[in-house]
Amino acid sequence: MTYCVAMRLEEGLIFVSDSRTNAGIDHIATFRKLHRFGIPGERLIVLQTAGNLATSQAVITRLFHRIQADQDVHLNNVPTLFEAAMLVGETMLEVMNKTAVLSKSDEYDFSSSILLGGQIKGQPCELYNIYPQGNFISATQDTPYFQIGESKYGKPIIDRALNYNSSLDKSLRCTLISFDSTIRSNLSVGTPLDVLVYRADSFDFPEGRRVYDNDPYFAMIRQQWSDGLRSVLSALPPPPDDYWR
Repeated sequence: MTYCVAMRLEEGLIFVSDSRTNAGIDHIATFRKLHRFGIPGERLIVLQTAGNLATSQAVITRLFHRIQADQDVHLNNVPTLFEAAMLVGETMLEVMNKTAVLSKSDEYDFSSSILLGGQIKGQPCELYNIYPQGNFISATQDTPYFQIGESKYGKPIIDRALNYNSSLDKSLRCTLISFDSTIRSNLSVGTPLDVLVYRADSFDFPEGRRVYDNDPYFAMIRQQWSDGLRSVLSALPPPPDDYWR
């Protein structure tokens, strides 16, 4: 399993992904699920993947090969992010259909989901959630973020604290806390986390940051969040007597 969050905010974009793909007593594997495409100064396109690892890796590899071969349409020359989402959806369907023919079995789930976000010069920042069927939806001001993978543990935190006008700083803190809650509750999600923050209209090509358990800032906010929850819980008034009847 995995957990990925992407946000399209007034100030820019935030992408955070975990890197765990298999979890068990004797098998924990780590693979990068956040991938950058684009041309510095002209476009940045970020993809995050969840689901079947073989499917998502095949999709990412095909997209890179399209750029290297300079085929007619690829992520570095599509005119809009909408068409980039269409290209990724079509590529995923190609991979899924080929896998279905080879496997000849319904026993395994080969599906994958992808978040795509970024900005092309002359256009606003955009964010898309691409489903295994190849279709997709766009983030809006009312729904400024998407999650894929193991989302249920971190979603309440983001829903309570964030909106489209939230600052990048606050939004990143909230996203990291949502990962802390997910990691604590689900063995299939774990560090290191890949973090990339993009400020709207900057057209830079950020390297991003890989965050481990011992990262000083991540460790500090995890501890402060835990301490704060305990403090708030202790400060809540006790339930009235009729709750005990």
